[in-house]
Amino acid sequence: MSYVKRDEDSGDYSVFSHINKTTLLQEARIFNETPVNIRKCRLVLTKIVYLFSTGEVFTTQEATDLFFNVIKLFQSKDVSLRQLMYLVIKELSGTAQDVIMVTQSLIKDIQSREETIYRANAIRALCLITDSTMIQGIERILKASIVDKNPSVSTAALVSAYHLFSESREVVRRWATEVQEAAYAKQTGRLSSIGSFASSYISNFGGSSSSQNQTVVSTSIISQYHAIGLLYLIRQHDRMAVAKLVQNFSANGTLKNPAAVCILIRYACKVMEDDPGSIKRIYDLLKVYLAHKSDMVNLEAARAICQMKDVTAKELFPAISVLQNFLSSPKPTLRFAAIRILNTLALTKPSAVSPCNLDIETLVSDSNRSIATFAITTLLQTGNEASVDRLMKQILGFMGEISDEFKVIVVEAIRSLCLKFPNKHEVMLSFLSGVLRDEGGYEFKKAVVEAIFDMIRHIPESKDTALSCLCEFIEDCEFTKLSVRVLHLLGVEGPKTATPTKFIRYIYNRVVLENSIIRGTAVSALTKFGTNCSDPKVKHSIRVLLTRCQDDIDDEVRDRATLALRMIERNELAKQYSADEMTYSLPALEHKLVDYINNSKQSDPFDLNTIPVISRALEQEERRRNRPQELTTIANMSSPAAVSTTSQLEQKPTSTGNTPNYADTLSAIPEIAAFGPLLKSCPKVALTESETEYVVQCIKHIFAKHIVFQFDCLNTLNDQLLENVEMVMDMDVDEEDCGLIPLFEVPAPMLKYNEVGQIYVAYELAEVEELPIAAFENTLKFIVKDCDPTTGEADEEGYEDEYQVEGIEVLPEDFPNSS
Repeated sequence: MSYVKRDEDSGDYSVFSHINKTTLLQEARIFNETPVNIRKCRLVLTKIVYLFSTGEVFTTQEATDLFFNVIKLFQSKDVSLRQLMYLVIKELSGTAQDVIMVTQSLIKDIQSREETIYRANAIRALCLITDSTMIQGIERILKASIVDKNPSVSTAALVSAYHLFSESREVVRRWATEVQEAAYAKQTGRLSSIGSFASSYISNFGGSSSSQNQTVVSTSIISQYHAIGLLYLIRQHDRMAVAKLVQNFSANGTLKNPAAVCILIRYACKVMEDDPGSIKRIYDLLKVYLAHKSDMVNLEAARAICQMKDVTAKELFPAISVLQNFLSSPKPTLRFAAIRILNTLALTKPSAVSPCNLDIETLVSDSNRSIATFAITTLLQTGNEASVDRLMKQILGFMGEISDEFKVIVVEAIRSLCLKFPNKHEVMLSFLSGVLRDEGGYEFKKAVVEAIFDMIRHIPESKDTALSCLCEFIEDCEFTKLSVRVLHLLGVEGPKTATPTKFIRYIYNRVVLENSIIRGTAVSALTKFGTNCSDPKVKHSIRVLLTRCQDDIDDEVRDRATLALRMIERNELAKQYSADEMTYSLPALEHKLVDYINNSKQSDPFDLNTIPVISRALEQEERRRNRPQELTTIANMSSPAAVSTTSQLEQKPTSTGNTPNYADTLSAIPEIAAFGPLLKSCPKVALTESETEYVVQCIKHIFAKHIVFQFDCLNTLNDQLLENVEMVMDMDVDEEDCGLIPLFEVPAPMLKYNEVGQIYVAYELAEVEELPIAAFENTLKFIVKDCDPTTGEADEEGYEDEYQVEGIEVLPEDFPNSS
């Protein structure tokens, strides 16, 4: 290898920058030489690993030939060469054929006692090439490796078992005893290969502090962390077993590894969520971990206490005291973690964080801008009205030095502060208008605009200044969505101000300078001024501007301008348009139109006067009720109000047990009616987010010897029609083991836009002593037909498609006699 000095200005140079796959496959023949040239083989293997890291794709034949060349290196005893060989074998195992040929060589390395590093790497490679049909053949080897005295071997086996669990659940579950033994193992006196190297390195350079020794010990017992994670994976469907796991391992001195203690704390929080009666016991356990010798455990315990539901100020005090101490830590990671936890807590309990304000203020000037950002936002949430001016000045000092992600956090905090202290709106509006002029991405600019919108809605005194600020913003705005939103707001609020004419110039500038989408929105905004302003001079000016818009190159802009001029000429139509407070009831309109098409003569005119007129607020409420979506509301900080809405899919039964609606609906299906009386209907469980294209919720109906899964499906796409909608439920265990036998499915024949359809899947309860426990992975399958959104007419031909939804579980508490 040449060490000739290269010109640094000639560009970045890499020894791997010109690797060719074809040439490399030819070089791989060097693996067949005897004796093995270790130096050249390591270089070729490194090049192969580099190609994998860059995403290079090997064909099946290329991967197979290369694989069988690489395994010739088993004859070498060089440690570094073996490590590279294992890496390449694992990468090729997914593409090459007949990879099981290397199984015996890997087993031989696992059972070898010469080099422990062989054993750990061989275990990882063996488990990667092993499928579910072969795992029983190596089960004995893996179980012995789990309880091996060497921590690196034990860790490799535990991690490999964790990955094998998804394919061979029942086999891995049989290893629970060995996994628990590995978790209890006291391995503080044994060092892994990495730990041995670190120990010798420290001793050679004369460093033998207690903290360094502690680090080596922690490395040697990392297997506890992996063992606890695998134990939870095995027992996650049994709440009592999980609670027992937490109880057993929370005993004093059981876990030595800080990472294992942290994951145990998280499992304890899950136990607390599932069993409210255990809150006191778990809280006492978390208080003990607040005094742990590891900073990582202290932070995890403090975070868990701060996230507890209905926690009191007295219960928060120990956690906040620990976090307050970390605020003055010399380590930036500890300061960042502590202030982030306090920042989250300040959103719900600002009074509990207030005692830390003096320590938080010292972090505002922290050299780490992430820490300073969280410090500022926390002070904004916990401070009083007198400190607003000082905080705003401090924020201005570093806004240009932080990323857009943290800028959004700061703006959101100011947004809440505006509603909390409306008397300080001038200071905060001045700050927001200033940052609007700075460089930034869409999310940051959107957050600032939303904050100004809230000030206009909730602080009437700021309306004129805020609208002027928005007018200046759209002069140089590069985001079409934000310009459209601002123009719409100017059209709604501008005519209501004392001097509406000053906004017209800004709006018309958009007609001259912007794209067609913004021009169309600007024409609609000008129309609002023409229909709402009573001054004849203003109306005349608007007519002149709209007349010019009729020469626009875009047809939609011309149409909007023509309609606007017509409405301004007809005063009654203008009033109806400008009021924007009354509209037709869309469900009533749809019902009348369907009735008109089906029952009336086509020659008879449709009478629009029969449709009831409702307010815009009621119309929006009906829209939310008929089409599920996430509602985001900004609560007034001085007088918070909750907004309650119900959607089609969120109508809950009036009782927790047998409901007449469910019983009547199920009895109408002959196959389900034969099951007998309905014993219990479980609450609805959402399997998708509310804003997805297909919204699915599941209800479990329990009968004497059967269980029926009801899937309520909603199609929210107006340009698609779904036919033959089925739910494919894949069980994670064998049918005989879980106690559920599949019977039949009743698919939904059709799902039209904004209509709810039901799918029913029935299972029979096997004659077993214990109540069934199972988990299902669900996939929605259907035929998609494109349709016209206006007429609803669908194409004759469609195509098959599927949609993955969340899984569901069957647990003993689902059954009425589980108690």
